[in-house]
Amino acid sequence: MFICLCHHMNNTTEISLVEKFEKAAVILKTVAHPARLAIIQMLKGGKTKMSVNEICEALEMEQSLVSHHLNNMKLRGILACERDGKQILYHLKEKDVYKVINCIESCNCNM
Repeated sequence: MFICLCHHMNNTTEISLVEKFEKAAVILKTVAHPARLAIIQMLKGGKTKMSVNEICEALEMEQSLVSHHLNNMKLRGILACERDGKQILYHLKEKDVYKVINCIESCNCNM
């Protein structure tokens, strides 16, 4: 899997293999929860912005739990948010998270 991550995380500027693995590790630690992975999947593409209520309805989860996951990912730079009237809309900020998630999705692991 690390070869996959390294291959997909090439940037226009050269960074060391260690830096690539460190960045991948931060992303993986942050998103290592089924609810967080589901949130990222819903926001995948970068054009999708969703409110906490929309995410709660889609995941059938309580608002306090969804807010906790959103805040955790926001603090670690995975998500960003903006206010739209009374709502706060969340979207993906860290573009490399797509690459990590795509790598996980393409893995043929039998669990």
